[in-house]
Amino acid sequence: MQASKFQIITDSGCDISPALLTEWGVWCEELTFRFNDSEQEYRNADISSKEFYQKMRDGLIAKTAAVNTETFVAAFERALADGRDVLYVGFSSGISNTYNAGRLAAAEMREKYPKRQIVAFDSLCASAGEGLLVYLAVLKASEGATLEDTVAYLEDERAGLCHWFTVDSLTYLKRGGRVSPTTALIGNALHIKPVLHVDDDGKLIKMSTAHGRKKSIAALAAKYKELAKTPAEGHVFISHADALEDAELLADMLFWQNGVKVELITDIGAVVGAHSGPGTIALFFTGKAR
Repeated sequence: MQASKFQIITDSGCDISPALLTEWGVWCEELTFRFNDSEQEYRNADISSKEFYQKMRDGLIAKTAAVNTETFVAAFERALADGRDVLYVGFSSGISNTYNAGRLAAAEMREKYPKRQIVAFDSLCASAGEGLLVYLAVLKASEGATLEDTVAYLEDERAGLCHWFTVDSLTYLKRGGRVSPTTALIGNALHIKPVLHVDDDGKLIKMSTAHGRKKSIAALAAKYKELAKTPAEGHVFISHADALEDAELLADMLFWQNGVKVELITDIGAVVGAHSGPGTIALFFTGKAR
């Protein structure tokens, strides 16, 4: 699908399946994680989504690790040696150090290949929000756009790429320091569900609360209606953490309320799900503003 003038590379923070990335012609470097009961390192592909989230429900804590600079150097050099320039679209710098590793690798490669184009682009996005920007880059490249034009297009789209999500339990946000232990205890007892988004700096921000799961999902649909640039069309992705039925419920709401069809429903991988927990539902679309 991708044009051959430059190679698009991303990381597993994008939550797009390896099979689909291969179909798009995109290379992917893997963040890793391990559970607190073992030193074994995993990648997303090493454990099923259901097994991962069941381990979290059983009380295990997953710790994630960014892709290192050396891994990106090897990937970039492979593309450059094959005659292609490089566009790396990375996991938000507001959440992970992975983009910074890619940026350092790009700088190193530009010194070695001064006549080539090697761009590290901070998506300021997480999960399938990053994945949606990767997809838009693929579409632009397939139209024959240059690397410069593709980056300029991504900059425009990033400014309005909306990330709205809700979690099923406040326990995991408490572990990450995003809510206090008291808030988590009371919220879980009263079935209060936070509605959050990723801001202009690529950081997770709590915006509001809803009482009960269905109301929190309805709140995501309401945000789409409020903010979507073109409510009846456009690219819409949903990701979920072992909550497919709820993801499909959100997709149905969006269709019946706005006439829009969700293009992709995808799993939230371990590197994102470790922080938000099982039951997370996330909605991504191009809006008037983030």
